[in-house]
Amino acid sequence: MKLPGRRRLGLGGWSEDPLWATVYPWLVSHPTVGRVAWAVGLQSDLDRLYAATDELGTLPAGTTVLDVPCGGGVALRGLRPDQGLRYVAADISQTMLDRTADAAYALGVEEQVETRLADVEDLPFEDGAFDVVVSFTGLHCFPDPARAVVEMMRVLGPGGTITGSTMLNDSGLRHAPLRMTGRLAGVLGPGCTSEDVHLWLTAQGGRDVTLEPSGGMSYFRAVKR
Repeated sequence: MKLPGRRRLGLGGWSEDPLWATVYPWLVSHPTVGRVAWAVGLQSDLDRLYAATDELGTLPAGTTVLDVPCGGGVALRGLRPDQGLRYVAADISQTMLDRTADAAYALGVEEQVETRLADVEDLPFEDGAFDVVVSFTGLHCFPDPARAVVEMMRVLGPGGTITGSTMLNDSGLRHAPLRMTGRLAGVLGPGCTSEDVHLWLTAQGGRDVTLEPSGGMSYFRAVKR
């Protein structure tokens, strides 16, 4: 297997289980504290993330979903027990996958969730294997976000939806210190702009591309032709 892409970010990178890998899912699972942290740190509304994950609970039985990077299983909060999905949670870190498996068990959705060690730049799945691809807070972490979009769109079937969130390089100067600190710590990659995301998705057959800003985070969506 190709070595996970984010590991190349260096000291403190995701494969070394940085502190943020624990803090992020904890904040999301503790809304009272999490909303404050999101508002202060990102000037963003955490409820926007909750709304995005809740959409997963509306998917019909039989839907195939890829969640990459799954992190600590943040998106699983949207699933319903006995929903009948095939939900593949992929990440470059086995520690993240173990946490996701624990989260699935705690939420009662473990029968629908399978974990997979995978590099987003070289996903081990066939073309068009999934109906939905979700990537929350992922693009800004990848060493090559453009390549990641190519791969996520490749494994998405025609008519399928890709959705997720990312920090953007053009979100404003007030977020520049956060981006710089993240890169120095090895947990953020080069990032991308809103124009980049739109162009990358469109180039890979995405239509109805939307990008909704929420402070330092933006939420994207596209449907594959």
